[in-house]
Amino acid sequence: MYEQIASNKRKSFLLVTFFLGLIFVLAYVLAELAGMGNGGLVVALLIAVGISFASYYGSDNITLAISHARPATKEEFPYLYNVVEGLAIAAGVPAPRCYVIDDTAPNAFATGHSPKNSVICVTTGLLQKMNRAELEGVVSHEMSHIKNLDIRLMTLTVVMIGIVALLSDWIMRTFMWGGRRKIGGRDKSGAGAIFLIVGLVMALLSPLIAQFIRLAISRKREFLADASGAMLTRYPAGLASALRKLEDDTEPLEAANKATAHLYIVNPLKNIKGAVNKLFSTHPPIEERIAALDKM
Repeated sequence: MYEQIASNKRKSFLLVTFFLGLIFVLAYVLAELAGMGNGGLVVALLIAVGISFASYYGSDNITLAISHARPATKEEFPYLYNVVEGLAIAAGVPAPRCYVIDDTAPNAFATGHSPKNSVICVTTGLLQKMNRAELEGVVSHEMSHIKNLDIRLMTLTVVMIGIVALLSDWIMRTFMWGGRRKIGGRDKSGAGAIFLIVGLVMALLSPLIAQFIRLAISRKREFLADASGAMLTRYPAGLASALRKLEDDTEPLEAANKATAHLYIVNPLKNIKGAVNKLFSTHPPIEERIAALDKM
């Protein structure tokens, strides 16, 4: 388990590093196309980050509102609170706030930009369909997302995707506003034309590249959370059994959408079929996750 955790952390770090490099390249291309130089590069980066700053700190409230989640009181859901508080002690993190989604489809997710401001949200269907060991397995998975700072990582990833999309849009608008003429007038040797083509290709492909990076990070963090959750409960079979039940349940979660699907323990849309759709899935195949847990 420790080897799997270390491997996934290294791979996730490399993916995020590449993501940051992509943002820097886009900002550089934009600054050159607009004729702003190095100062323009700094300005472009500052504006892009500033626009996303508010979204980062309000991500938990936005996610809960989109998901139609409501606070879970200890009086109404003592069973859930008992599991969450016990696993929070085992993980060494503050007990997250508990929320529920009134839906019979079983699922769960964690959100928040820090362990001190974290939330674990489960559906009422999950509470109804899981036994104690399985519920502990699911909650330990989400608690691991909090302990491993996955919720912060995924929030940052979504913010970086927003920055990439914003910079790509600016590059395209710069073409329309005369960036082509600026480069042509500044460089008669043909290098300007090459840079123009490179900038256009980057603007067109970067959002797609960013999405692939987001999906790769999400899939790696799911494997890591499974391994970490097994360490918290010392009972991998509980989470494996829960995943089998979640895989067999074909009911889609009505409150979920493509923007929040990556947060859940399993894909809540239940429509990932075919090789192409699986390529764009935010979750690794459940059978692979179960196989890894069975080996533990």
